[in-house]
Amino acid sequence: MNLPASVRIVDVGPRDGLQNEPLVAGGPVPTAVKIELIERLAAAGLPAVEATAFVSPRWVPQMADQAEVLAGIRRRPGTRYPVLTPNLKGFEAALAAGADEVAIFGAASESFSMKNINCGIAESIERFRPVAEAAARAGVRVRGYVSCVVGCPYEGAIAPAAVAEVARRLLDLGCYEVSLGDTVGVGTPGRIRAMLDAVAARIPVAQLAGHYHDTWGMAAANIYASLEAGVATFDSSVAGLGGCPYAKGASGNVATEDVLYLLHGLGIETGVDIEAVAAAGRFICGVLGKVPATRAGLALAAQRGQAA
Repeated sequence: MNLPASVRIVDVGPRDGLQNEPLVAGGPVPTAVKIELIERLAAAGLPAVEATAFVSPRWVPQMADQAEVLAGIRRRPGTRYPVLTPNLKGFEAALAAGADEVAIFGAASESFSMKNINCGIAESIERFRPVAEAAARAGVRVRGYVSCVVGCPYEGAIAPAAVAEVARRLLDLGCYEVSLGDTVGVGTPGRIRAMLDAVAARIPVAQLAGHYHDTWGMAAANIYASLEAGVATFDSSVAGLGGCPYAKGASGNVATEDVLYLLHGLGIETGVDIEAVAAAGRFICGVLGKVPATRAGLALAAQRGQAA
């Protein structure tokens, strides 16, 4: 089986990882800390670092400083800094802050869509249409996400055909890439492959990405199954930060360090320095007062006699 020679990693830690963190000392993670984290990840060679989300601070207080974060980062040539923009208001604010790539979120589950953005799948696509149209006019790239591509905390198993339909509609809106999210981490290689086969029948594999949570410890196996299917872009989160507020019991995204260890062990080029990513993970976890949720990162630290 031929695997991709190189893989593109999108680190979603500064956004997806931090958005659900409890307030630190009565407040959000300091803006300067977020900026340093983003810059550390970019300096490690990551080609894309999801920087923040232009959402209501009332609902996501950790993202209240979105404009300051985006304006404050020193942009590294060759690195993109996408931001989440769920509606036109968010897009306009992101554009004013200097965004050149945005992300929109759909779901393959009607129930999850209602819980997450308070509308069904069809309505969510229509909500995204003005964002996609405004982005096209402004020359801003749009990335699409589909949540619950294998299972939903409310509906259980999700039919691969439902995932393919939502992914196709996002591509039709103008998304250059669609990231397929196993939001609750229930996927297994067989189920992931069945889902990918259904989606790939309607979308070129080159425009697909995998976004796998590690709730059941299957993320690495699911990435390997996706590599076998030709997928060459994966989302991950430094130190395994993150989770989903609408998916009870779901652990964080697969750790970037663990993904890099897997890929480098397979001889796949990423252009990313795993040591530098692990150091960034220790940095942010030190601020948050938690142990990095990454076996590779912890092993690297132990190997060098460093504290987790």
